[in-house]
Amino acid sequence: MNSDGEFQVLLFYKYVPIADPTALMLSQKELCGRLGMTGRTIVASEGINATLEGSTDAVAEYVRVMRADSRFTDLDIKYSGGTGKLFPRLSVKVRKEIVSSYWGVNLDPKKMTGTYLEPEAFEQMRLSHDDVVVIDMRNDYEFLVGHFDGSVLPPMKNFRDLAQVLPALEQYKNKKVVPVCTGGIRCEKASAFLKQNGFKEVYQIHGGMVRYLEKFPYGMFKGKLYVFDGRNAIGYGKDGKGNGVVGRCGRCQQEAERYVNCANLACHDHFICCEQCEPDPDKAYCSHCAVESVAGLSMLSVSKI
Repeated sequence: MNSDGEFQVLLFYKYVPIADPTALMLSQKELCGRLGMTGRTIVASEGINATLEGSTDAVAEYVRVMRADSRFTDLDIKYSGGTGKLFPRLSVKVRKEIVSSYWGVNLDPKKMTGTYLEPEAFEQMRLSHDDVVVIDMRNDYEFLVGHFDGSVLPPMKNFRDLAQVLPALEQYKNKKVVPVCTGGIRCEKASAFLKQNGFKEVYQIHGGMVRYLEKFPYGMFKGKLYVFDGRNAIGYGKDGKGNGVVGRCGRCQQEAERYVNCANLACHDHFICCEQCEPDPDKAYCSHCAVESVAGLSMLSVSKI
């Protein structure tokens, strides 16, 4: 995806020992604040995870400062185009993990993780072997707008549920297993977790789906890539439209790629809704709440007669 322009988004993570997470959090907050950057950064004793947006000059200065730190000289940074309005604010927090899993708190991806595959090697492996199973480690709503053709989505609502659904993945223990995710961070722990639980051949794409799509925008990944900012989903390739449309409206099941949050605040489900079902994204109800809303209105109408 084109990253030229007035604003840029950068995405990176690194598993590296952080002796004083609070000190790094404070320095990150000062640096990003000074540069006028917005986005989210999580710091933990196991490393750092960040998605940030800023002007091209701010991003360049941020990267220069980060790489001057011996802990981050080799950061693998992914860039994409920004608008200057993709994040409402800057959030820098200290957490127990740089990606929430709970079951992976004691896993060290630096010591045990899946074998890295460059995008070209992953492409060749899938084309050359019948026993390759691609397992999507993202949240279920991310999968809906785009995913690898033929990939497996475990029956989990989000990444925290991986340990609970492990029995459903046991059938793949003796196959070549490739956990996949957006930028690679979840796959680091997921692949380590699978190896820890007896999976024999575990791989991961170096740089995640982002790196794959940079190389093969019209390859085996269909649809668009979900991202956690104001864009929601981005397409790769020259036209930025991605490789077809796989998303479906949660209300009418027609092709759609627009994400909204259910207007019922007690639900607030994140789902795809086409403009035909609801032109105003702030007034969209998920299929379940829409039925309840109509039923409630019907009862109200009867009571007034």
